[in-house]
Amino acid sequence: MPGPILRQLFLALFCLLFASGCGAAIQRNGTDQLLLSDSVDRAIDQLDLSPLAGRTVYLDTTYMQTFKGANVFINSDYIISALRQKLTTTGCLIQVTRLEADYVIEGRVGALGTDSMEVTYGIPSSNGLGTAASALGGVPAVPVIPEISVGKRNGVKGISKIVVFAYHRETSIPVWQSGSAVARSDARDSWFLGIGPLTRGSVYNGTMLAGNRINLPFEKKIKTQGVQPLTMADKHSYVHPAVLEQQLTDAQAIVTPNIEQASHQTGGMPTTTSPVKPTPVIPTPATPTPATPTPATPTPVTPTPVTPTPVTPTPVTPTPVTPTPVTPTPVTASSAAPTRVLKP
Repeated sequence: MPGPILRQLFLALFCLLFASGCGAAIQRNGTDQLLLSDSVDRAIDQLDLSPLAGRTVYLDTTYMQTFKGANVFINSDYIISALRQKLTTTGCLIQVTRLEADYVIEGRVGALGTDSMEVTYGIPSSNGLGTAASALGGVPAVPVIPEISVGKRNGVKGISKIVVFAYHRETSIPVWQSGSAVARSDARDSWFLGIGPLTRGSVYNGTMLAGNRINLPFEKKIKTQGVQPLTMADKHSYVHPAVLEQQLTDAQAIVTPNIEQASHQTGGMPTTTSPVKPTPVIPTPATPTPATPTPATPTPVTPTPVTPTPVTPTPVTPTPVTPTPVTPTPVTASSAAPTRVLKP
């Protein structure tokens, strides 16, 4: 009699047998374009254009010709627009003509395409053997064997390579080069016993099963630490247009007032002068200068003379004194002996 472990194994195989299904990806044109655009964005994000920030530049696209192939939207036009976005967000001032710029930036595309790979875990179908046998005369037809596989995986990678360099327009002296910016993006589809496709890759946000987002318990979650640099795929608002226009108007009104040239009239017709068009000046932030402490000088204090104020005497009114009547006290004769007066 089989043990409990063997019974559980048979039960698991039975459940997998009845839970098997079938799924297929019919067309991948949208995924291929998404892979190409994602690889282009990743490659341009590697470019460090900070040395040219604040300079007037001209983007030369002579060697980035547009080719309308299978990828209608992902071509040189998309790469040129992505480069202009990178230049603008870095702080470069893009000019329309070459003569208006101080520096010329030239770019080229080294690679732009996709690679695919298919892996089957099991017995593949024998359609190729039947086709080869039918091409040979007198060879009996080989029966077609269907695909019998436990699992299957299809993978597509998008690859792009972009190189950019810059030089001074008047002297043609090189000032900067980016090196080879190579980026790859991938998309993988997996099937297990016909269940799928289980889609994962750098162009997807998580894992999807037959087009629906699922959360796998064993999926590794990527944790970002600190502030990540802004990429081309991020949503970001730099400044509101109304706020920018108000700031430019205020700066132009303060820095560059309207100046009119003075005209001297002679005996002939009066000369009419037109106001000088103000040149927009970008305000430069002032560098704070450390203040030097100045020793304080004591101020002499002048004494103010005090003027004595005369005191007016106040007249004193005498108060009348009412005499108090004295009542005489009667003297009673005593029996004492009279006093003898001695004469000289």
